[in-house]
Amino acid sequence: MRTIKGPGVFLAQFASDDAPYDSLAGLAGWAKGKGFIGVQLPAWDSRIIDIEKAAESQTYVDEIQGLLADNGLVVTELATHLQGQLVASHPAFDLPADSFAVPAVRRDPKTRQEWAVRQMLAAARASRRFGVDRHVTFSGSLLWPYLYPYPQWPDGLIDEGFDELARRWRPILDAFDAEGVDVCYELHPVEDLHDGLSFEMFLERVDGHPRCAINYDPSHFVLQCLDYLAFIDHYHERIRAFHVKDAEFRPSGKGGVYGGFQPWVKRAGRFRSPGDGQVDFKAIFSKLTGYDFDGWAVLEWECCFKNPDDGAAEGARFIADHIIRVSERAFDDFVKSDADPSLNRTILGY
Repeated sequence: MRTIKGPGVFLAQFASDDAPYDSLAGLAGWAKGKGFIGVQLPAWDSRIIDIEKAAESQTYVDEIQGLLADNGLVVTELATHLQGQLVASHPAFDLPADSFAVPAVRRDPKTRQEWAVRQMLAAARASRRFGVDRHVTFSGSLLWPYLYPYPQWPDGLIDEGFDELARRWRPILDAFDAEGVDVCYELHPVEDLHDGLSFEMFLERVDGHPRCAINYDPSHFVLQCLDYLAFIDHYHERIRAFHVKDAEFRPSGKGGVYGGFQPWVKRAGRFRSPGDGQVDFKAIFSKLTGYDFDGWAVLEWECCFKNPDDGAAEGARFIADHIIRVSERAFDDFVKSDADPSLNRTILGY
């Protein structure tokens, strides 16, 4: 077994136009001060990284790594949630999702999708330059408007949707494979890959691609009433990245899983700072350690109540306190006997 690395932090939720959150240099100093040793970089945020430049220039990547190293930090993964969303986007999302792309490709779904694919391919090359072997993203969604089977699905609709999703992603998975990098899909509502069953449907269609992996985030499973601990038992071989994000689900006589179109504070299911929700992180860290997870524990902070600076500081301590430093020997080695086949046969009575 290996010790999980961390604490890391996903910078996406903390970046803003105000100092020190408006540049990678400022965020690096901030992250160091909060107690983090790793950062996950959002590849869509030009204040933090130019992903196309990182794909082509090792000098640029070395400069970023040097800046981070000066603050005691390393890159955990690059992330392309917004670009991944646009690899496969249902027309119902065209206008809401336009802001995920650069202005030049907005209001043009075909050109926007092509841009998103180029961004993914750049992220594969950039990941290799950073020396990281896994990447975090979303799958996008062609089928989410048809999540609930009413009106009834036309025969073949779901199969066709997953077939097309696989067609779009297979060349991207192959490109990441060529760079030695896993694609870790965050299973998330509004993505076609949102639970174990939908992941399996996709995995089958990409022929069990070796780079098709999972970014494990238990908060999204709490809100779906899915057994997030049993999920690890089922899919631990595909879990290559880990977001530490808490959540709570408190249904009432008025609201449940779907939320009733309410703001986050009024929803039955809502995200919380680590330790403030219902996720059993002690059990999660134990399971992941037992299955020899060798990645990072990365704080993805989202909370509808708490100040983000407080959430970051508490989150760094929370992760550090939950990481299990694995032992180099068994606790009962002091009573262990050396191998003696003759003695073993005598004990067994033959």
